[in-house]
Amino acid sequence: MPHHDICILGAGPGGATAALHLANAGHRSLLLDRAAFPRDKVCGDALSGKVINELKRIAPGLHAKLAASPLQIPSWGIDFIAPNGRKLSIPFKPQFDKAADATAGHVAKRLDFDNFLVEEVRQRPEIDFRENADVARTERTSTGWQLFDKAGHEMATCRLLLVANGAQSEFARKVAGHALEPDHHCAGLRTYYQGVAGMSPDNFIELHFIKDFLPGYLWVFPLPNGQANVGVGMLSKAVADKKVNLRQRLDEILATHPTLAPRFAGATRLGPVKGFGLPLGSKRRALSGAGYCLLGDAGSLIDPFSGEGISHAMVSGRHAAIWAAEAVKQNDFSPGFLKNYDKAVYNRLGQELRISRVMQRLLNFPSLFNVVANRAAGNPTLAATLSMMFMDLDLREQLRKPGFYFKLIFGGK
Repeated sequence: MPHHDICILGAGPGGATAALHLANAGHRSLLLDRAAFPRDKVCGDALSGKVINELKRIAPGLHAKLAASPLQIPSWGIDFIAPNGRKLSIPFKPQFDKAADATAGHVAKRLDFDNFLVEEVRQRPEIDFRENADVARTERTSTGWQLFDKAGHEMATCRLLLVANGAQSEFARKVAGHALEPDHHCAGLRTYYQGVAGMSPDNFIELHFIKDFLPGYLWVFPLPNGQANVGVGMLSKAVADKKVNLRQRLDEILATHPTLAPRFAGATRLGPVKGFGLPLGSKRRALSGAGYCLLGDAGSLIDPFSGEGISHAMVSGRHAAIWAAEAVKQNDFSPGFLKNYDKAVYNRLGQELRISRVMQRLLNFPSLFNVVANRAAGNPTLAATLSMMFMDLDLREQLRKPGFYFKLIFGGK
């Protein structure tokens, strides 16, 4: 097989985004995925404002193409339900007109969204996309990497490896040293329902922080055709310490919770409950090394509070493409040079991940979490800060302004 400059493992949002940006810059890449698309991916299925802007960065009309698709529904905000039952509704835009405004968020099954990106990949001759290509082993060589299948046959060689093969990435664990740390890892379950009552007319996604389920949370996200993505997530350390059976607790909550039980009484579960693990970005880890970069879930970049990973994967994919192209140009694939990729990703996401870590820790203190929810309901600055975490507004600029912290603590616009 020919030797490639850049090989990408995984054609999810991170890998597909990297390949498309490289193609836009005139660079060829080999994109490998062990599955054939469309394929399911266990996830919450929410697409935040940051996802929208990443789509626009790939191609000007790409978001409009998604927005016109029946495979998604527009979402206009988030409902946070505190342990005391207080609902904090945060629209993605302070005042929105559904008839006139472009939506600031969507919900679409990963089966459909990932395939949406892959269809863009298929149209690019610069991308050599191969499905059903399961890379079982990687080996470092003097000129880069060799990739092998399960039978030990060489699949490809490359100078630079962009690793975007998900939360269970063997490369991330064995080569990059991203050990599974229960305090920085979330266990989750997801299933689909038909006919859940009381869904938001504006398709707000729901995050329920239930007192006897903390530090976990339950989500209900609306989907097309009257369906909903329903699931629970909890820190793996808490699951182990409290000996929580997540499947059992999910069923108990939906059957007995005073607010949720009536809404699910007439709903129908569609298919099985599926489990997944989320390596969280609550700890800063190295994202690169000799001849490789880690993208998205493989880089442990999932938001520790909301569990959002799609936009972070796409952000990392964009920056990986920039620095991969530069590495090829300068013929420099050293760890020192590729650290520029780490800096770019954390410059964009680092502050948000730190704030989310603080919010995550609040889940250990229900009374304090209630105070924050109550304060946010009457504090536009605090509410806007939460909204910024799901939008692509530059939170870093706000954090540089001394007056921001005064407003955050004492209220104000």
